[in-house]
Amino acid sequence: MTTVISVENISKAYRLGVISGGTLKEDVSRWWARLQGKADPNLKIGEEHHARKMGQQFWALKDVSFDVKEGEVLGIVGRNGAGKSTLLKILSQVTTPTSGQIKIMGRIASLLEVGTGFHPDLTGRENVFLNGAILGMTKAEIRSKFDEIVAFSGIEEFIDTPVKRYSSGMYVRLAFAVAAHLEPEILIIDEVLAVGDAEFQKKCLGKMKDVAGHGRTVLFVSHNLSAVRTLCSSCIWVDSGSIRGSGPTSQVLDNYQRSSTSEVDASEAVLLEDPNKQFQVLKARVTKSSGELCSEFLCDEEISLELFCQVRQLVPGLYGYLQISRRDGIAVLESDSFDPGTNPVDGLSCGEYTFTVTLPARSLSPGDYVADFSFASPMGLSGHTVDNPGEILSFSVSDPNSRRGNNRRGFFGTLLAWKVSPYSPVLRTIVTETDVPIPVESRPNTSRGVNS
Repeated sequence: MTTVISVENISKAYRLGVISGGTLKEDVSRWWARLQGKADPNLKIGEEHHARKMGQQFWALKDVSFDVKEGEVLGIVGRNGAGKSTLLKILSQVTTPTSGQIKIMGRIASLLEVGTGFHPDLTGRENVFLNGAILGMTKAEIRSKFDEIVAFSGIEEFIDTPVKRYSSGMYVRLAFAVAAHLEPEILIIDEVLAVGDAEFQKKCLGKMKDVAGHGRTVLFVSHNLSAVRTLCSSCIWVDSGSIRGSGPTSQVLDNYQRSSTSEVDASEAVLLEDPNKQFQVLKARVTKSSGELCSEFLCDEEISLELFCQVRQLVPGLYGYLQISRRDGIAVLESDSFDPGTNPVDGLSCGEYTFTVTLPARSLSPGDYVADFSFASPMGLSGHTVDNPGEILSFSVSDPNSRRGNNRRGFFGTLLAWKVSPYSPVLRTIVTETDVPIPVESRPNTSRGVNS
């Protein structure tokens, strides 16, 4: 089988901190001092150590190599910050590698960020043509597939509405529809389907299967391990910028999950601060109703998920999303900040806030769970995704208090009420074509209970 993607010793380094002085004069003076082996003349007293730290390099990828065959559906898994998105950006030629080389045979369509290439003031129709052109489609191709794209997106009624008025789900639908109908030889999809509803996610997975079934190649990054198992024939596991495992999907995912079980056991998480973000989760905790940190709960206890967040700049349309998944990657519960009826996250002024989501007692069946958070807005400055802390919290639930509780299967641990009352026959009626009620006792005795 033909190799369509060959990745050879790819590495990508980023320099931490600010790399420009802000003016040409400062940059030239810093460059000249570095050539002479002198300190930066623009630094204030006491800033030398900070400058050395800020000048450090961060290797997002280090000596990554793999091949992808024609028609292969390759899953890419790993924790947040492992280097998955950087790898896809290099493959999509959004950024260049620091070292190594890539050989690609065929046209690539990439969906790395929801609504990439969309202009908020243009209508959905105009953005289909704009986005299609960015992805390499000719005007004739777009016209021939326009009706099919719109039908797949399911937003026919709003196709002539400016996309700045679209909800996040409508953004996802239209963006994926354009990319999927490009008919590329290679389709690259990052974790963007998480903001779509369950029906649309199923539709997208079906479309990806269809694309792969026609001999095209798909690279699929997702934290939804059940979707990776279903869709992908092979898989690679990226960890700290390197490939930690590759091979058949079931084998790689089993190893990845075993590693996650031992490594991800956090009732508290502190995230690295990024002052460039408009909104950011800085800390997260799992607590009991008393506020006590806890990672092991009984089914009869409430579980509180707390996020400590900072709003540095007002983000119009901001909303939060939560997915609770089992260790095997199967999602058991989804929630977003619109659940209360109004979205309390939207319109927050600058400051620090605590978000709390409470899982009622007896919500989940016994097992190990991971909480995945993300925040988005169609009007974010750096794209649709505003902050994506990901799978930052985990906890377990046990059920020693209810009889046979630990043996129960399913998603929920709810105790259901069984009521018994004396039987009281009620005269039932049926309605004929003339809308005349006929007592049950008067009905003809046929095998189907009605006249044939």
